[in-house]
Amino acid sequence: MLQKIYPYRFPIFLSAQIAVLFGSLVFHEDLFNNYISPILNFLALFAGLILLSKKGKIIWLSALIFLGLVSFFIEVFDENQKYLFNLIRLVIFFIFHIIVTKELIFQIWNTKKIDENTIMGLISGFISLGFLGFIISLITELIYPNSFIIADNNTISIFDNLLYFSYVTLLTIGYGDILPATALAQKIVVLIGLVGQMYLVVLTSIVIGKYISQKSS
Repeated sequence: MLQKIYPYRFPIFLSAQIAVLFGSLVFHEDLFNNYISPILNFLALFAGLILLSKKGKIIWLSALIFLGLVSFFIEVFDENQKYLFNLIRLVIFFIFHIIVTKELIFQIWNTKKIDENTIMGLISGFISLGFLGFIISLITELIYPNSFIIADNNTISIFDNLLYFSYVTLLTIGYGDILPATALAQKIVVLIGLVGQMYLVVLTSIVIGKYISQKSS
């Protein structure tokens, strides 16, 4: 099954990412957060496995990580257990996305023919960097509370705040409504911004160069 849909891996993964990011614009917030978002995240992870379906042993490693992420559907009631549980599944989530993002970038880098699927993969790779920035920021906040200062009148959840913050940083917008309050948080912010610029300058330039050469030949 994976082999049959493999040629469409880039648009499938991009569609899943867009659904996760912007699904709350379509559905009521509570409905989306409690029911729809976990399903969309599950589908996004499955789409990530499609990208890895030709990598032999990596697919089995990713499958194990993917199964571990089923824990997102499990509730732990003891507060101490919940803290450890959330930290473990975030680390698993982070490892999985590193593997998928690395493979996605590698495939785009080595693509000889640039078509609409490759362009979708290029966009998807940039979105993946934002997800990675969000996860590492959330892990930092979980281990070291108050690593990020959020405006006093902000009533949005820390989850949504850091997701927003990661993409604002990646896009180098920097509104200043969320600030890194520790040296570690500041280094993470620099890393997110630096990786985003390197992606745009290096990988995007390579893809555009291949596209221009392809059109002129």
